[in-house]
Amino acid sequence: MIYLVEDDASIRELVCYALRSHELECIGFENGAAFWRGMEKSLPDLVILDIMLPDETGLEILTKLKSSEKTAQLPVLMLTAMGSESDRITGLDSGADDYITKPFSVLEFLARVRALLRRLGGTGSQQTLGEEASSIVINGLSLDPKKRAVKVYGKPVTITFKEFELLHYLLLNKDLVLTRDQLLTHIWGYEYDGTSNRTVDMHIKTLRQKLGQCGDMVKTIRGVGYKITWEDESL
Repeated sequence: MIYLVEDDASIRELVCYALRSHELECIGFENGAAFWRGMEKSLPDLVILDIMLPDETGLEILTKLKSSEKTAQLPVLMLTAMGSESDRITGLDSGADDYITKPFSVLEFLARVRALLRRLGGTGSQQTLGEEASSIVINGLSLDPKKRAVKVYGKPVTITFKEFELLHYLLLNKDLVLTRDQLLTHIWGYEYDGTSNRTVDMHIKTLRQKLGQCGDMVKTIRGVGYKITWEDESL
C-alpha cells in the first residue's frame, strides 16, 4: 500500500491512477491531518509527500516519521514543485529516500516507486544485497541485515531506507571502489540523468554524519566513487 499526501486534487488523482494502473494500491490524502488518521489505521509500504501542504508541510511530516521508531525505516519519496538544489539537499538530509520535482515524467516516477518497493519486498537487486544474512561488525560499526539495524559502538543509529542499503552494499564490497553509476544501479535500481551523482554524494554525506566516529570508514575516491575500509591506509 502506498500513501500519497498531495493537496492538488488533479495531481493526486493522476498519481493514484498511474499507480493503480500498474497494480499498485494507493490512498491519497489532501493534508497532513488526513494522512495521520490513515497512519493510525495501518502503516503503508511507501509514503509519497508533497512539501507545500495546507496544514503542516511535507518536511514536517517527514521529520515526524523519521523521529519515530515505528516509522523511521519507512521509505519516503518527496514529490514537489520545490526543485532547487538546496530544496533537494534539505529533503534528502531530512531523511527522504528519493526526491522528484514537478512537472515530472510519469514513467520515471513509476520506475522510482518500483525501485523503492523492490528493496522493501526483497526482490530484484535487493536479493543480491541480502545474500549475506549474518551481521557485519567492524571496528565499532555493526549492521544487522535481518533486523535492519545499525549501531556505532553499541549505540543504535537511525538511518533512512536508502542509507541502510547504501551502507550494506559498501560493506558487502569492502575495500572495493564502487563508482557512482554502480551505486545508482544497485541501490536505486535504475539509471538516473546526469545530475544524479549529486544524489549519491548527498546520501554519502548524511550517512557519514550519522555514523559519527565510524563515518571516516567511508572513503571518497576522487573522480571515481566510494569504498568502505577499516584499515589504516597510511601504514
